[in-house]
Amino acid sequence: MATVETRFPAAPSAHADTFARDHLPPLDLWPEMDYSGLSDLHYPERLNCAAELLDRWMERGHGDRTAMLWDGGSWTYRELVEQSNRIAGVLRSDLGIVPGNRVLLRGPNSPMMAACWLGVVKAGAVVVPTMPLLRTRELAYVAEKAMVRLALTDYRLADDLHGARGQAPVLERVVTWGGGGDDGLEAMMALRSPEFTPVDTAADDVAMIAFTSGTTGRAKGTMHFHRDMLACADTFSVHVLKPSPDDIFCGSPPLAFTFGLGGLLLFPLRAGAAVLLVEQPSGPNLLKAIQDHRATVLFTAPTAYRAMLDILPEYDLSSLAKCVSAGETLPLPTFEAWEQATGVKIIDGIGSTEMLHIFIGCSEDDVRPGSTGRAVPGYRARIIDENGEPLPPGSVGRLAVQGPTGCRYLADPERQAGYVLNGWNLTGDAYRMDEDGYFWYQARTDDMIVSSGYNIAGPEVETVLLEHPAVLECGVVGLPDTDRGQVVSAFVVLRPGHEPGEEMTRSLQEFVKTHIAPYKYPRRVTFVDQLPRTQTGKLQRFRLREGA
Repeated sequence: MATVETRFPAAPSAHADTFARDHLPPLDLWPEMDYSGLSDLHYPERLNCAAELLDRWMERGHGDRTAMLWDGGSWTYRELVEQSNRIAGVLRSDLGIVPGNRVLLRGPNSPMMAACWLGVVKAGAVVVPTMPLLRTRELAYVAEKAMVRLALTDYRLADDLHGARGQAPVLERVVTWGGGGDDGLEAMMALRSPEFTPVDTAADDVAMIAFTSGTTGRAKGTMHFHRDMLACADTFSVHVLKPSPDDIFCGSPPLAFTFGLGGLLLFPLRAGAAVLLVEQPSGPNLLKAIQDHRATVLFTAPTAYRAMLDILPEYDLSSLAKCVSAGETLPLPTFEAWEQATGVKIIDGIGSTEMLHIFIGCSEDDVRPGSTGRAVPGYRARIIDENGEPLPPGSVGRLAVQGPTGCRYLADPERQAGYVLNGWNLTGDAYRMDEDGYFWYQARTDDMIVSSGYNIAGPEVETVLLEHPAVLECGVVGLPDTDRGQVVSAFVVLRPGHEPGEEMTRSLQEFVKTHIAPYKYPRRVTFVDQLPRTQTGKLQRFRLREGA
């Protein structure tokens, strides 16, 4: 039986603002946190993950090596340290941030977005990264839920945040970068020292609150400690991906998505490698960046791998050595076509925002095509029945996971109790495990729609559709799709006086795009006379899926 961590807190918190620690779930609802699997996971009681990820390379004489690349520029490790230190100084001296305050970040993948993440954490604050496509109402909810009073954003994405201030009074100030001006972040940074002593946080102080969609439509805040940031790198990256300091990472997932945070910040920094940040990572842009900068490691979703197949011959990808896929199941035909075209076997994996990153996967030498892989070193996984009892190999059941990271929802004990059962994290996926410990994906066990790697809550889309004047009622589900895995599909009952048709479909789709992130809009709209419901009036989504 593995030993588990039971003592919390392990050290006094450095947070003057105790909101995050105060709103952790009750200890009896936590999953068992297992640090016994690897010696790499034995961290000191006091730890600032940004300092460990970044500053230690200066101490090792690594300062002149390249840390970040982008179209038209680069930073060495020394320059990234100085930029993040200046940001930390601005937060403390100009913006009044104290350890434990939450700071919202909003921007595309860029060196400033990455430097801000590191600067916030160095200052002992809690970073709250948000997806660039979120709209005003979604940002307002995040600000209220996490009690965020300061946001740092790319100036091109500031309008929705300014709008969110009207809906979330707690959000007092929005500071932009990239737009110039005396009140811009860069102007304040220029007045701050390139030296900053990182706050001496506890290893179990909250470093980040990452939001993920929920099946009820309300976003969930997942809370991750400083040690968690290192643990996801010291498990999957070190033991499965196995990068070297000479690698150049690149990819498409946003830094606000924990898949992107790991692959495009935590993993390269932990390895002393470089990351190539592509602000608009369309297929052609990503492939050109790989070609021009000789990138070696690629992180993206199965949808992107499929989309790039037809244009691969136009680019020189001979530098590419490792490819990682997550966000949705990797279809066997995509795996085979990519390997045939590039000679590289895609490393498939499953992770979750609750767990921070990938906990099942395997290196290219151990890949079993069609399987997600085996439990990543440091984690344990098993298949259980509805009562939480383990099932024998070959059985289909619920996936349950334990390891050095785990689910801690922000101020949401009801959902916490639903995600954790008998100390195990339940990811909401149905899997089968074979005799060799490989896991084979079967389906989702909840109503979450996973489309092109994005988690989309049907009820959230329904809420927006119901605000359209033509909609009487609606139901939204995910339906199978060859290219996207699933597509958001809406079944709509119109109000009297409104006619179904292509024009109405376009009206509903554009309405959704303007109110929430565009990737959530229903690509399929079916007009029906009534929706299937139980006798108590509950929508039967499974019947919508069956009848499609």
